Amino acid sequence: MTKTPINWDLFTNSGERIDPDTLWPAPPPWRDWHREEQKPDARKAADEAYWQQVEDLPKRIEATRRRGEVLQLPRTEANKLTDEAERVRLAVNAAIHLRRPLLVTGTPGSGKTSLAHAIAWELRLGPVLHWPITPRSRLIEDGLYQYDALGRLHDSQFAATNEQDKSKRSADDFPASDYIALGPVGTAFLPFQRPRVLLIDELDKSDLQLPNELLNLFEEGEYDIPQLIREAKRCGGKTPTSVRTCDPGATSLITTGRVRCSEFPIVVMTSNRERDFPAAFHRRCIRVEMPAPTDAIAFQWLVRKHFEQQNRGKLADKKQVLDEILTFLETTKQDDRATDQLLNALHLLTLPNAAAPTKDQIETLRSVLYKGLRARDGGADGG
Repeated sequence: MTKTPINWDLFTNSGERIDPDTLWPAPPPWRDWHREEQKPDARKAADEAYWQQVEDLPKRIEATRRRGEVLQLPRTEANKLTDEAERVRLAVNAAIHLRRPLLVTGTPGSGKTSLAHAIAWELRLGPVLHWPITPRSRLIEDGLYQYDALGRLHDSQFAATNEQDKSKRSADDFPASDYIALGPVGTAFLPFQRPRVLLIDELDKSDLQLPNELLNLFEEGEYDIPQLIREAKRCGGKTPTSVRTCDPGATSLITTGRVRCSEFPIVVMTSNRERDFPAAFHRRCIRVEMPAPTDAIAFQWLVRKHFEQQNRGKLADKKQVLDEILTFLETTKQDDRATDQLLNALHLLTLPNAAAPTKDQIETLRSVLYKGLRARDGGADGG
């Protein structure tokens, strides 16, 4: 089978998906860890076996398609990317070629999260692995893997009380692998033939240590599961053990308790700029600002892309919609507002006549839907 040559512009945001036979670019020498530990044919066979297990793969890919297809980076009237949008596209391709995580900042609603889905959809990399960050998020327990020690203890004690000859029970009857499940980060670093897209959403909500804890993983491309390492030593062999992943219904084989990526995942980390990150963290990332649409033309492209799935794409050209976009832009000059606030309003304002709000209701709805992101609740206006 003829392979499509490697292209710098893997991600284009053009609406066209990559040829599935496109060759994946080689990493820089200083970012090439484990690609040759497994032959490409073996990795391909392992991938096919893995995806056959996933219970709801079509549904999850469809979710990625919906999020990915509607991401429309800001464009000019000639349908060319604006300078700010081109910076985002170039940053994505640089992160792919350099095997570096992408740190995307921007205002809420500017499309940072959708960018990860657009990459996964356009490059045919499967469903996005999503890790939403909270102040209590921990890398090992929430991101890499969960180990149900209490469940294992309970099962062993329950079996012991119901077994006549307790001396025949051993640790092998309750292997640690049965009580381990990989998280989104742990799954992303499995040795897939093509990289998975890992979305670490709102990293600025994490505690102060999480970004530093990610550094070693990003540098080495591997991590250990101590429970499986101890089990492998006890068994004295390199027999792979099967563990669950965060893809529903899927399991993966792990040897000696160490997980090593074959291809560094495409890591998209989003931030609402609520805090700064250490210089050492910035040094290891490709950083870019996600632009929000700033003029009526860019918003019309965005509206058309979002509503065309309902066969309502032409409404972006209607005077009513253009007037609403101009109203939104005028109010946005006075306060922070997110793009999805406009989309919410347009959905309601363009409903069929029988279901549409009245003119008086529309005025009140504007004050509700266009409330500034930092405005206090309870005010009567949108500011």
